[in-house]
Amino acid sequence: MAQRNQWWPVIGCGLVVFMATLDTSIVNVALPVIERDFGVPTSATEWVVLGYLLPLIALTLPAGRWLDRTGPRAALLLAMGGFTLASAAAGAAPALPYLVAARVVQGAFAAILFAVIPSITVRAVRPDLAGRAGALVMTLGPLGAVSGPPLGGLIVQAWGWPWIFYINVPAGAVVALIALTSLAPDALRPPGRAFAAETVLLGGAAAALLLALSLSASHGPAWLVLAPAAAPPLLLWWRTRSSGPVRALMRVRAAAAPVQAILLNAVLISVVEFLAPFYLQRTLHLSPVATATAILALPVALVAAGPLGGFLGDRWGTSRTAALGAAVATAGALLLVPASAAWQPADLSWRLAVIGAGTGLLAGPSFTMLMSSASDALQGTAGAAQSLARQLGFSLGPALATTTWSLTDYTLPGIRTAFALAALTGLTAVLVLARNSPERKVRAVAARHDEPSAR
Repeated sequence: MAQRNQWWPVIGCGLVVFMATLDTSIVNVALPVIERDFGVPTSATEWVVLGYLLPLIALTLPAGRWLDRTGPRAALLLAMGGFTLASAAAGAAPALPYLVAARVVQGAFAAILFAVIPSITVRAVRPDLAGRAGALVMTLGPLGAVSGPPLGGLIVQAWGWPWIFYINVPAGAVVALIALTSLAPDALRPPGRAFAAETVLLGGAAAALLLALSLSASHGPAWLVLAPAAAPPLLLWWRTRSSGPVRALMRVRAAAAPVQAILLNAVLISVVEFLAPFYLQRTLHLSPVATATAILALPVALVAAGPLGGFLGDRWGTSRTAALGAAVATAGALLLVPASAAWQPADLSWRLAVIGAGTGLLAGPSFTMLMSSASDALQGTAGAAQSLARQLGFSLGPALATTTWSLTDYTLPGIRTAFALAALTGLTAVLVLARNSPERKVRAVAARHDEPSAR
């Protein structure tokens, strides 16, 4: 009997990815208001961001390994319920410590959401429609990241900062209803014994990296001194049996290539997204509203190109389409390098649209490449790997942009240099994807890996 396509779970997964990614960036615009309302220093409000990112990065891979052996429906309901309650608690927080604690819980459950969504997506539709389903869901990840600041600004101005968290409550209820009515019941198994140790090691690496990145805005290149502290716990984790599924996955080029491309594309987008407002306001002297309007070209083009990327991936091939998307995004970044004070806002906007279109073409096919390269037993690990790659890329981009910009004392030549760095990052993604054999279908990851020993 032919598999029946279920699009409601795909829609629910897209909503989850959008909301969980949105929460990594939407809070940034509210930090000054939170600082004023709670009467705390700027350095303290920074933990509203770090409190979410730290457990998100630390738990994504352990959550993916756990999901390789438990039911996706039960895990989705658990994570969505926890994420929604933590969001409500964040909005109602009476003081900064309560808000940071709620954000930590929110980030922990977001890690499970990011890990479980890919496996639900690929199982919801037939293989010949996997590209379109993946494009629908994975296009919303970058969209959530780039639309966070303008959307957050509107919400804070109209309703107040608690509502950037409260909006997750109705979205969580919708996703839970979709899961209950469209996914088959399954059992929730507890994590394995290595879960805690793995989380501690990855959490140590994440803490060092995030603290280093947090220094980039105020200390420029100083973050490069602290960043290497992330290496020892990461290397120790890499040598443990817990990392076995990830190592096995990354040994397969068809799986490693899209993960690397997703990370590199996220760096490209975040470098451009970070510097574009500074260019528009400091160089072209635009107002905040006009700046937000000019930058909207990127997410609009991303959404428009996403379905096309999924369609081309299913018809023309995921490898070719992903490489095309990376090349288009790289071209957009290259076109930004000559940025000058003589440009009009539209000169920047159409170039941002090129980057958005390329990312839209890349998102779905790269996701489908990865998930089709992993066996059913490693779907959770594969989904977690691409989610972690995206989050790391969006975390690294602003630090790289700030460091590059600071070398020229925060002048326009520094912005041009950073745009060139973004283009180089995109070119690397093109080369990574080009090395992958066209449309090679590899599903032998688990067959070469002794999974019981890895757990």
